[in-house]
Order: sequence, then structure tokens, then C-alpha cells
Amino acid sequence: MTRSISTLISAAAFALTALPGTASEATFETIKVEAGAQLFEAECRRCHAVDADHESYGPPLDNVIGRAAGSYPDYDYSVALEASGIVWTEAALRAWIEDNAGFMPGTKMRHVGIDDRTVQDFILAYLASITTRDAKAISE
Repeated sequence: MTRSISTLISAAAFALTALPGTASEATFETIKVEAGAQLFEAECRRCHAVDADHESYGPPLDNVIGRAAGSYPDYDYSVALEASGIVWTEAALRAWIEDNAGFMPGTKMRHVGIDDRTVQDFILAYLASITTRDAKAISE
């Protein structure tokens, strides 16, 4: 993990613990989403955009939670991913983020390997924030 990502995680963790006892759940979620957006930029953006309006090597990740794996239109997925039958729940995305090659042998995506659960939590909070349909029921 790079020093800047480590610094970001430390700052976000401090912000979460430094909030007064009356801070709302919405405040916590806002901090997680903001940290997740920065971590997404640092770790994921080199290959993935958040929407089809921006160029990317991989498929855009807006509305990824609740989407069937290998189903984004006009993207050339690996056979393994297209045939997987997986729906991108938060649990499936966490496994993918941690070890995509182990989770989906035969994928053409390079290994990600983000095994820090806090970083995963923040990125997942951000991905949930850019999912506009109600996918909460299937993400748990």
C-alpha cells in the first residue's frame, strides 16, 4: 500500500473516531464515501471509469452493485466472467477486490489484491453511492 493511501486511511479513521458521540450515521457514511472516492481514484480509476461518459479500459462501475457479472453492454469480457452467473453483491465485490484471480480463475483483469478490509469498506461505500438503483437487498 502506498504512503498516500496509508495516510488517507489514517485520516479517515481519525475523522471517524474524532466525531462527537452525537454524529449521525449519515456523517459516518459521508466520510466513508469520500475516502472511498479517493481510494477508487488511487486504486481503480486507472482502468475503470464511474460512468460511460468517461473513457476506461475496463467496464464502467456505476450501478455495479446488483449487476450481473460480465453484462455491461459492448465490453469484451473473459469467457470465465461472462459464464460465471455471479451478481455483483458487496460480498462478491469484496472477494474480487481482494483476489480477483483467485475468485474468478480465467479472468483477464490483472490482479488487484487490496486485502485491507478498511480500504475495501471505503471503496464499497463509494461504489454503493454511485449505484442509483435499489440494490441494498441483494448486496447483503
